[in-house]
Amino acid sequence: MEVWRPRKSHGLLHTEIARHPRTSCLGIGLLVAITTGAGCFRTPLGDPPVPVPDSGTDRPDLRSTLLPDLALDLRRDLLPDLRPDFAPDLKRDLAPDGKPPALAFISVSAGNGFACGLRNNGTVACWGGNSSGEATPPAGTFVSVSAGNLFACGVRTDGTVACWGDSFAGATSPPAGTFASVSASQSGALVCGVRTDGTVACWGTDAYGESSPPAGTFASVSPNTIFACGVRTDGTVACWGFNGQGEATPPVGTFASVSAGNLFACGVSSQGTIACWGENSFGEATPPAGTFASVSAGTYFACGVKTNGTVACWGDNSNGQATPPAGTFASVSAGYRYACGVRTDGTIACWGESLAGNATPPTP
Repeated sequence: MEVWRPRKSHGLLHTEIARHPRTSCLGIGLLVAITTGAGCFRTPLGDPPVPVPDSGTDRPDLRSTLLPDLALDLRRDLLPDLRPDFAPDLKRDLAPDGKPPALAFISVSAGNGFACGLRNNGTVACWGGNSSGEATPPAGTFVSVSAGNLFACGVRTDGTVACWGDSFAGATSPPAGTFASVSASQSGALVCGVRTDGTVACWGTDAYGESSPPAGTFASVSPNTIFACGVRTDGTVACWGFNGQGEATPPVGTFASVSAGNLFACGVSSQGTIACWGENSFGEATPPAGTFASVSAGTYFACGVKTNGTVACWGDNSNGQATPPAGTFASVSAGYRYACGVRTDGTIACWGESLAGNATPPTP
């Protein structure tokens, strides 16, 4: 029985399932592809960095001047502050005097062969492969950005979502309305976002119900090729879609954030520890001990920002993606065989595989 394997296209490495989720790969037997370690589902997912909650300091919130009141600030008005004050507010510590530099990055998202970052003036910069226009963001100001599989999406300052790049399966055609956040899958063509009323909307592929989220209000959401997870406003995690490795069966308890990776997911609990579930062939679902401010699940590896600002990664390290550099970071995003993080000085560092310059970020 033939199993689809990764291939090169447009100078980027991805798989047939990543570009054509409804092809015969889905029909040849998922368990064969999964258990043999074939390429069908070994494509990435990233998660836009989850902002550290307001520390109560008088230092400027870089996002507050960009995002108008969209009726709800979901992370503060819907979700109780599950994350205790164990983490420094790294995003505000961009300069010794507490003031942000003239131009700095406040978030980064590592996609499949390219990455995007949000500057503190609201503009988006992308780098790496650009075969489908994925590294050519539109003009205007944004409050968040998420890099996916040859496409990206971002929330504009008016709350609407804009997407660019490969339009397969309608991934770059977001629904109307205003959103608080958006997250693009780094494999396949799946996007989910939290609307300003707290409900989740997904678009793109829906082979296993991955674009059919449950009812209720959510604080955040993170999709993968064929499943997605979100933190409800009561702090519990709900997942939907494919569940072949237990990736859509989250543990009980309350969480501050969740990130869906490649057939696994990780979340930061309300105590600051990390829990992961699903496939664990490379140790990606076995996080280290300690307290974390955020976590991002990628392709068979994950990274998190510890409460002291350093980054820890675990899982597959075949390309150095689980070996982060020293220093303190405000956020981290695990992509396909590489990762990027925003340092506390507002610059971006990337590590791991670099196929088309994706691990070579620009200066702010």
